[in-house]
Amino acid sequence: MGRLKLAVIVLIAAAAAACASSGAVPKPFPGARSVPDREPAPSALPAPLAPLAPLAPPALPASPAPLALMETALKFRGVPYRNGGSDPAGFDCSGFVQYVFAQHGLPLPREVREQFRFGDSVDVRDVRPGDLIFFSTVAAGPSHVGVALVGDEFVHAPSSRGRVRVERFSSSYWSPRIVGIRRLKGVGGHFSRTLGAEIPTQSSVLEK
Repeated sequence: MGRLKLAVIVLIAAAAAACASSGAVPKPFPGARSVPDREPAPSALPAPLAPLAPLAPPALPASPAPLALMETALKFRGVPYRNGGSDPAGFDCSGFVQYVFAQHGLPLPREVREQFRFGDSVDVRDVRPGDLIFFSTVAAGPSHVGVALVGDEFVHAPSSRGRVRVERFSSSYWSPRIVGIRRLKGVGGHFSRTLGAEIPTQSSVLEK
């Protein structure tokens, strides 16, 4: 009997040693959940979308540079003054300005007082080439106009001495007669019209 027990113990020990040396994994108990050997690999992430290219700005209409306006205006130096004239055969002041700007696709009205209603008001200390300079000469309010050049020079079609010429608006004659400066946004930008601009008198400008 003792020998039989010893034989059973030896058999059990041999079976356990075989299991350990073979590396076998005991089967789970019935009903137990099986555990996978390793975690499943995560699915690959989608490639990021390429950034959208920025939209190109809309094409803007071409507009004249001040230099181009000055060159056009100066081409007509020496053209005779003609009351009501608006072509190279003869100009009056507003006809000259209207014709010069029309060569660059900027329509202006015919009369000085109507031209004064276009553009933005500019201080006389900030005059730039291509600005319109208005003077009071024969009546209250704007009655004469010229095109600003570089510095204090402007080109115009005066009735006195009767030819298109360049003068200085800072002179003792022209300076006290300035009633306003207008800058047209179509000169190096976009053309715009400012309606309802107040038409000043000469005294209202001198009081500023």
